[in-house]
Amino acid sequence: MSNTIEPERILVLGGVSLSLLNFRGPLLKRLKLRGHEVVAAAPPDENAASVADTLESWGIRFMPVSLSRGSANPIRDWSSFCAIKRLLAEVRPNSLIAYTVKPVVYGGMAARSVGGVRFFPMITGLGYAFTEGAGLKRALLRQVVMGLYRRGLKDAEKVIFQNPDDQALFEQLGLVNDPQRSVRVYGSGVDRVDFPEHPLPDDQVFLMVARLVADKGVREYVEAARQVRERFPNTRFLLAGGLDPNPAGISQAEVDEWVAEGAIEYLGAVQPIQSVLAQCRYFVLPSYYREGTPRSVLEAMSTGRPIITTDAPGCRETVKHGRNGLLVPPRDSRGLADAMESLLQRPRDVIVSMSEESLGLVRERFDVDRVNDHLLSITNL
Repeated sequence: MSNTIEPERILVLGGVSLSLLNFRGPLLKRLKLRGHEVVAAAPPDENAASVADTLESWGIRFMPVSLSRGSANPIRDWSSFCAIKRLLAEVRPNSLIAYTVKPVVYGGMAARSVGGVRFFPMITGLGYAFTEGAGLKRALLRQVVMGLYRRGLKDAEKVIFQNPDDQALFEQLGLVNDPQRSVRVYGSGVDRVDFPEHPLPDDQVFLMVARLVADKGVREYVEAARQVRERFPNTRFLLAGGLDPNPAGISQAEVDEWVAEGAIEYLGAVQPIQSVLAQCRYFVLPSYYREGTPRSVLEAMSTGRPIITTDAPGCRETVKHGRNGLLVPPRDSRGLADAMESLLQRPRDVIVSMSEESLGLVRERFDVDRVNDHLLSITNL
């Protein structure tokens, strides 16, 4: 550990307990290794007990905090703010690292209220409110969320983005009042030890992994699968991911209909995902959601999969078009089907070359150690 780094008490706050391991585990370990006292907090959901046990084995304390994920109820949100404020008062951290919307917004407000806390929000995607779409409900929600971000980010020491589109949007909207405090990293990173290279199978298998939210492009994936199967009937289309309470969530009944007609094979919420990635030849994420940098794509790239994703914020950062995959327009099932058929018709050596390009991009940009080195430099932790 560098002599210039003074040990601190650091609180890392997330919106889902399992994300502390899956998305922030390497960062938590690095902070602990550098001599800091590390506390991790998230809602007491169904995975919290096992997450707490794992964190304890790393020498990191887990503290449950009540957050109403997916709720726009102002009473519940006030309760979330108060819960984070109580947490800060109890832990008394020197620094707070928060990610996802409510931990960022209410964490920032609570840190300002308590005082004496360096605040580092990580903008890991803007989600439903900022996704382009018609409807008064979404427009009103966007205005509310923008106001909350302004308040939550007001006293942040640095605001950490995962893609240049979100960074530019926040600066344009004035949600970050000082561009000098705005910085960018390459997503959350991916651990190449946990997601090693796998040989490409001979079978023509596409895989999509995502929460079952319309804005992730799930319906476009299913419609593209229907179209491709007309010309290439032996092609398989796998879909993995859990149902979601998001306003744009897809129902179990709709998924059951897709399976019954034979359009896709639904695998459910698969953990761990490595074995499923090994089964696929191509990975697809047709999202028009405001992704930070989609972790599912990085994991697929780390295993050496060619990628099809959308030319949308966050997603476009993962693909060099024509080299490690293909970019398609958002909300365009025909364009997605065309890209799938294009890959199906390419010789194996071309697909292998795309696989190698994915592996190279992960090594150069998205390796979790590189990303965390950058984060520790930004935060001086």
